[in-house]
Amino acid sequence: MSASSPVIETPTEYLSLAALVQLLETIFQRHGCSAEVARCLAENCASAERDGAHSHGVFRIPGYVSTLASGWVNGQALPVIEDVAPAFVRVDAANGFAQPALAAARKLLVSKARNAGIAVLAIRNSHHFAALWPDVEPFAEEGLVALSVVNSMTCVVPHGADRPLFGTNPIAFAAPQAHGQPIVFDLATSAIAHGDVQIAAQKGERLPLGIGVDSLGQPTQDPKAILEGGALLPFGGHKGSALSMMVELLAAALTGGNFSFEFDWSNHPGAKTPWTGQLLIVIDPSKAAGQSFAERSQELVRQMHAVGLKRLPGDRRHQQRERSQQRGIAIALEQLQQLQALAQE
Repeated sequence: MSASSPVIETPTEYLSLAALVQLLETIFQRHGCSAEVARCLAENCASAERDGAHSHGVFRIPGYVSTLASGWVNGQALPVIEDVAPAFVRVDAANGFAQPALAAARKLLVSKARNAGIAVLAIRNSHHFAALWPDVEPFAEEGLVALSVVNSMTCVVPHGADRPLFGTNPIAFAAPQAHGQPIVFDLATSAIAHGDVQIAAQKGERLPLGIGVDSLGQPTQDPKAILEGGALLPFGGHKGSALSMMVELLAAALTGGNFSFEFDWSNHPGAKTPWTGQLLIVIDPSKAAGQSFAERSQELVRQMHAVGLKRLPGDRRHQQRERSQQRGIAIALEQLQQLQALAQE
């Protein structure tokens, strides 16, 4: 674009978090979710949009709607909680979404972590179609350390292989620090999140080299070629591939959920949500000896800044959250109109 070229601004509306949650909640209920499930998913999706995680924000709503319409997921599912050991909780999500299953088991999970110092939550028979950091950040806000993994649908070629097998298989971690926001990161073990590839395809953008391959297994920078018969690559070659394998074992094999390659949604046109499993590990750092964990976390952050690190994981998300709280959550007018139409169907 030349210096004299006009900048075309996209008409934008600004909504409060409460208003966006209410709109999304209406959409979920209109399209088959119970009130409890709708509230849980709406808060998750709106929070992602508020924090600038657009590939897991309102961008996901059409996928949720088409999945619910396909009959692939049960929007009315009631999770079944199983207290199986002093530090272990198991939940059957009953072919529903993972977030309501986590919400249902959360109180018991925290209680076990406080009592034993550590607790595990194994969710199976679940669908996860959202960012993973909202699942762990609330634990850090309570002074706990949390780690979560979830597998997804087959779309990633293991390092050294020639066909996809793994999912994008993200890992999320959250820890408290004495002052300021918790330390939180959420990363896919693929070179890029699948949603970001979809957004790039919509915008007609090209991707960096090393992201994915086309249907012939050849390197490509075209996001459409990756989505239409191609596949993603793991980040960091064999290292990312090993982590992705670990996620399959923890999120699927350990929980009793499906591996990324085990489910078949071909009889449910419109289905988008992977039907897999999720594992959470929550630790109470107060049980450890020595100085306060939150103070130690603060010192690590201070030293990271001292050696020249300008931005820590999660900083951009927290900065965008603050901007959204000040002026509202920016939604393109066309996108808002689409959401309002879905809410009225």
